[in-house]
Amino acid sequence: MHHKQHVRVFLTKLGILVNRQIILASRPTGLPCPENFRMIESSVPVPGEGEVLIRHTHLGLAPAARLQMGEAASYRAPMKIGDVIYGQALGTVLKSRNPLYREGDVVMIQDGGWQEYSISDGHAVTKVESDIAPLTVWLGALGTSGMTAYVGLLDFGLPQMGETVVVSAASGAVGSMVGQIARIKGCRVVGIAGGQEKMTHLRRDFGYDAAVDYKDAAFDEALREACSAGIDVYFDNVGGHVRDVAWPLMNRNGRIVVCGQISEYNDSPASGPGWFDILARRLSVRGFILSDHANRRPDFLRDMGAWYREGRIAIREEVQEGLDLAVPAFIAMLQGKNSGKAIIKL
Repeated sequence: MHHKQHVRVFLTKLGILVNRQIILASRPTGLPCPENFRMIESSVPVPGEGEVLIRHTHLGLAPAARLQMGEAASYRAPMKIGDVIYGQALGTVLKSRNPLYREGDVVMIQDGGWQEYSISDGHAVTKVESDIAPLTVWLGALGTSGMTAYVGLLDFGLPQMGETVVVSAASGAVGSMVGQIARIKGCRVVGIAGGQEKMTHLRRDFGYDAAVDYKDAAFDEALREACSAGIDVYFDNVGGHVRDVAWPLMNRNGRIVVCGQISEYNDSPASGPGWFDILARRLSVRGFILSDHANRRPDFLRDMGAWYREGRIAIREEVQEGLDLAVPAFIAMLQGKNSGKAIIKL
């Protein structure tokens, strides 16, 4: 047993809880590397009045954390060196000084972070009903990923039956939900992802009508062929070259939903498409951040919960065990190596 593990076991026997945390050690340049992160140990905090102490059981990895690692502010303030890495978590209430939560409640914490324990005042905490769906589903389809897809597509994409909806990063945690909701709404759905394995997932698991591989040398032509009737809704998770190829295929009065720009998070932004198309094609381009739309959560849980129970939503998860695997799993996700929601079990 490693020396640190001996110490942890000894402290646990004394009733002293130790919190392992992954912090930002340095700001990444381009794709993050392991040296940008550091694992530390600290004492588990004591909840104050109105607070709860949560023991994490699962972490949900999200590309948005990469945005906060740079110095420039995005829609969230950048992390400081030494901050715990941002991320959603599932866990159990260990101690409660908040009347809304009891010890033993299973909850989802929006900003729990890459650590084993967290303190919350309850504002970003949601009780999880494990009888509706397995716990990990609450980090994906019934969590932030699913709600991002639901709000972005339905509120801003406004898909109509028979329209063509194109989704980039189509096998990812958000994209796979967008494609399936669009199918439920009667649309023809085209997914863009990288590699033949993902092409199979898009058609077989998620029910896409067509799948296009952006890594293929003939990608531009293949997307035009798959969208011979044009694109009515383009749900953009990646930006860059993929967006630039999709943009000229938009139909008049088309809608472009800007959800993410993962291909540009590690590099300088691409030059972007010709904006004259917005005028000529009467396009609507809408960026959105899910935290602005918390009021939609009851509708989302009602609809997505029903679709999940009816077997209309397929789930793909990549679950790895151990906090020490969070960093390599996160780096792999930024390279598009995952399919579905990337989850760390603690």
